[in-house]
Amino acid sequence: WYQRRVREAVVSTQSTGSSGINAEYGEYIQKNLKLYEMIHGYKLTPNAAANFSRKVLAKALRSNPYQVNLLLGGVEDCGTPSLYFMDYLASMTKEKFAAHGYGSFFILSTMDRYYKDDMTRDEALDLLKLCIKEVQSRFIVNLNSFSVKFIGKEGITVLENIPGSGTVHKDVPREAIHPELISRA
Repeated sequence: WYQRRVREAVVSTQSTGSSGINAEYGEYIQKNLKLYEMIHGYKLTPNAAANFSRKVLAKALRSNPYQVNLLLGGVEDCGTPSLYFMDYLASMTKEKFAAHGYGSFFILSTMDRYYKDDMTRDEALDLLKLCIKEVQSRFIVNLNSFSVKFIGKEGITVLENIPGSGTVHKDVPREAIHPELISRA
């Protein structure tokens, strides 16, 4: 995955795919949004940034496609949060919650069940912890920790990491595990 601040304190993206393509695409979007700001004297809203990002994906689709899936989140000028999901085929939807990658197969149902429109920050963190617990119980390999960032009106806040189990699922044969992970298995 690749993460980039597209617009300081207002828009953040997270994408999956080849790291080189993610870096190229992310830098291209970041630099063009900055160029737009320099030319016109104001920053694009998350909605406009999402539509620009989607347009770039759509134009590249027929010649040299970017193999990226993208979540773009931010706070609109009116103070409402926005989250956009884009895939490598340049389809885009505005979502209340989203996930992508293999973990999304396990956690979207959890988010669907427990998400509320009027969640507090603490309730959202509790839901995130529930999602992490779900991934750790079902996914083959787990991470040692999960980084958490909160996007709000005041900007992007880095919160304390949520610890993970850092273990390998019990059903994976020991000979299939990398030697560095055997002590954790």
